[in-house]
Amino acid sequence: MAVEKKDIEQDLADSLKELVLHVPFEKITIKQITDGAGVIRVTFYHHFQDKYDLLGWIIRREILGPVRILIENNMFKEANTLIFSNLLRDKEFYMRAVKIEGQNSFEEISETCIYELLLGLFSDRAAGRSHPWLTIEEMAKYYARSMNYIVLNWIRSGMRVPPEEMAEVYEFVATHSMWEMLDEL
Repeated sequence: MAVEKKDIEQDLADSLKELVLHVPFEKITIKQITDGAGVIRVTFYHHFQDKYDLLGWIIRREILGPVRILIENNMFKEANTLIFSNLLRDKEFYMRAVKIEGQNSFEEISETCIYELLLGLFSDRAAGRSHPWLTIEEMAKYYARSMNYIVLNWIRSGMRVPPEEMAEVYEFVATHSMWEMLDEL
């Protein structure tokens, strides 16, 4: 019986997630990842360009993928709760991953993944409408940065605030003007 593509990708992801718990991300090799997944190096490169690409896949698949249907159905609070809950489920992994800096930093990879999700959602919803300077690309970039900022700070602070409360915080920030927020403090 042949191993499915999804199984191989998930096995590689699981291997990377396990390695990050014991080895600094920068020192992890493709060979270590493939050894942990029980595949050969060539198999890795059939699925991913490098370990940063694999990290992006983990974020897209495990954190953002499950929320798309919720967002499409205007279930924003549930979507945000699920994002924070999924991050918390792999707390130790994300507490270490958030420390990846420099080119291909965790911050950069996660923001790109959020941007891609939002751009797709905004494109579907805008249906060709546009503003001369506030494009859907710019809106996706703005909201990706704001969500990423909140997520990264939550991870760096030890994920002590419950996912439901973080979802409320982000919903409040995303749906109120700065003057409304200041008035609510």
